[in-house]
Amino acid sequence: MTYLGIQHLDRFHGLPVHSPEQSPGALPAADSVAWRLEGDYGQDTDFATVWQQFLDTVDSHQVRALVIGPWWHDEYLPFAPVMELVVAHADRFPALRGLFLADVADEECHVSWLRMCDITPVLEALPLLEEFAVRGCGREGLGLRRLRHTALRTLRFESGGLPGELVRAVAASELPALERLDLWFGSSWYGGDATVDDILPVLSGAVFPRLRHLGLQNSEIQDEIAAAVGSAPVIAQLETLALSMGTLSDAGGEALLNGQPLSHLSTLDLRHHYLTEPVLDRVRAACAPAVVEAGEAEEDYGDPDDEDYEPERYVAVSE
Repeated sequence: MTYLGIQHLDRFHGLPVHSPEQSPGALPAADSVAWRLEGDYGQDTDFATVWQQFLDTVDSHQVRALVIGPWWHDEYLPFAPVMELVVAHADRFPALRGLFLADVADEECHVSWLRMCDITPVLEALPLLEEFAVRGCGREGLGLRRLRHTALRTLRFESGGLPGELVRAVAASELPALERLDLWFGSSWYGGDATVDDILPVLSGAVFPRLRHLGLQNSEIQDEIAAAVGSAPVIAQLETLALSMGTLSDAGGEALLNGQPLSHLSTLDLRHHYLTEPVLDRVRAACAPAVVEAGEAEEDYGDPDDEDYEPERYVAVSE
């Protein structure tokens, strides 16, 4: 992951990503790579044709991971027809355990422009899926309904604007095997209207008893999230925690310092933050021996000499 812009995956579900369109020649073993499928941009081949060609040339029954890249070939199109293809052919993928929807880089389409849809049918059609990730914004239709899925271990939403309705659906879902959860909240400009109240069930520790990693990231309310996390029961069961990519400032840092100990963690990710060095040093000391990943602070925008000055802070990924 990079905070300089969203790039394509090079690995997914523990496997190297392989794109047949970009790497012509002899095909690797079906179960040895994460297959990346995409529309033939600028050409006449649409995604449905690419999908059928894949089914005709690769033993889909052995495929362990799929990555869906840009699905348009001329101009941006809604994602729903692609989802319908995946659902319609779900029985062709009995070994599929990892699925990433919309692996689209910044230069291809901004995350806030991706025209997504309710992706619940994918999870319903693939009951053995263990890792599921989606990139996209709520303003462009990204949705999820409450569901039960007994195999899912990793769930990740990369968004420049995550809708509160989706976050509430995640928190209300029955995911007894879930070990890793990442939510990029994003900006209110792009449909990100989730609140701390929406994640309270997750923070209770009761809904996902096997959770070992929690990422509550890329948020305009990162300080409020840090305050809620500081007293959250779920923290005791975690091994890693990510509060990165958002507008975390000294107020959030103090909330962490005043909360329960975080020294049992292996890693606390705070990258892309607005903490001052003294507060960050105190957080590092308080969390030792946990590793605090932070890097340099982001720069506040605005004129501090202005009598109406209020710092302007931005999440890492919005548009």
